[in-house]
Amino acid sequence: MPNTKSATKALRQSQKRRARNLGKKTAYKSAVKEFKNLLAAGNIDGAKKLLPLVYKKLDKAAKTNVIEKNKASRLKSKTSRLLAKIGTK
Repeated sequence: MPNTKSATKALRQSQKRRARNLGKKTAYKSAVKEFKNLLAAGNIDGAKKLLPLVYKKLDKAAKTNVIEKNKASRLKSKTSRLLAKIGTK
């Protein structure tokens, strides 16, 4: 437990930030998971429509330092490669 007034405020701030960051983290993870599920089901059109949303969630998470910029780039590249690989079959 915090002992000082400033420590109490810092705890409140960190709890709010943690909740916000977890929300963004689950948002991008669920978007990527939904994208992969659509590809696995063979719904290429649905996956193509969802790809911009996946990019948006990843960019937002990287912008607010929830994840590193390079991780967002890697995930964006990976999702587009998956779409291209399955879309050409």
